[in-house]
Amino acid sequence: MDYILYEVNGAVGTITINREKALNALNSQVLDELNATLDAVDLDTVRCLILTGAGEKSFVAGADIGEMSTLSKAEGEAFGKKGNDVFRKLETFPIPVIAAVNGFALGGGCEISMSCDIRICSDNAVFGQPEVGLGITPGFGGTQRLARLVSPGMAKQLIYTARNIKAAEAYRIGLVNQVVSAEVNEAGEVVVSAKDALMAAANKMAAGIAMQAPIAVRNCKKAINEGLQVDMDQAIVIEEKLFGDCFETEDQRAGMANFLEKDKEKKLKVVPFKNC
Repeated sequence: MDYILYEVNGAVGTITINREKALNALNSQVLDELNATLDAVDLDTVRCLILTGAGEKSFVAGADIGEMSTLSKAEGEAFGKKGNDVFRKLETFPIPVIAAVNGFALGGGCEISMSCDIRICSDNAVFGQPEVGLGITPGFGGTQRLARLVSPGMAKQLIYTARNIKAAEAYRIGLVNQVVSAEVNEAGEVVVSAKDALMAAANKMAAGIAMQAPIAVRNCKKAINEGLQVDMDQAIVIEEKLFGDCFETEDQRAGMANFLEKDKEKKLKVVPFKNC
C-alpha cells in the first residue's frame, strides 16, 4: 500500500488516506487501495472503523483533477463508477464507520465522509461540492447523499453555487455530528492540536460502539440503511426480521441474562421501609 495506512487498536481499526503532499486527493490507486483495505478488515475482531486523512491540512481535498482532466466521456463514467463502488462498499460495510474530518473535505472528500455512518470534524474543517466550478457534477454520490443527509433544497444550494462551508455551518445543517476544537491552556497555548483532539474524540466514540453487542450493532446499521430506501411498511418488515435475527445469539442471551442478574441484585439491596 502506497497511500493507505491501516492499524488496529483493540476492536477499533483506523484507515488513513496517506497522500499528504496532494492533500490526500483521490486517484485510481487510492481508490483501489482503499477497496483492498476494506476487503482485508478482520470482521471477527474489528467492531468499528475510523476513516481519516494524513496531516493537519486535509481530510480529502477531492478527486485528483490531474487524473480527471484528460478523461473521455466513457472514462469519466468509469472513474465515477470506481469511486461509487468503493464508497458504496464503505456505506454498506457491516460494521460502523466514523469519518474523522480534519481540514478540507471537498468534492470526493465530502462524498467519502457522507458514505460513513458518523462524521466528526475539527473546527478547521471545510466542506463543499465545488464540481460545477470545474465543469462537472459531483460524481461519487454527492448529488444523492447530500440531499438525503441535509435537505434537497440545501444540497441544491451548496452544489449549484459550489460554495464551501465551515465546520460550524456543517454542524448546523446536520452534515456533521460533532465539532472538536484544539485544547488550549490558560496562557492561550495549544496543548492538544485540533487533529489530536479530533482523533481522541473519534476513538472514544468508536470504543463506545465497540463495547456494544456486535451482532445488534451490525443489524441496526443494516436496518437503518435498508429501511431508508423503502416505504415505512416495508421498512418495518426489515426491522422485524433483523430484530428477530438477534435472538438465540450469544450476545442476546448474555446481554439479557446480565441485565436480569443486575436487576435481581438491585432488588435484593432494597431495604423495606419500617414505621417507627
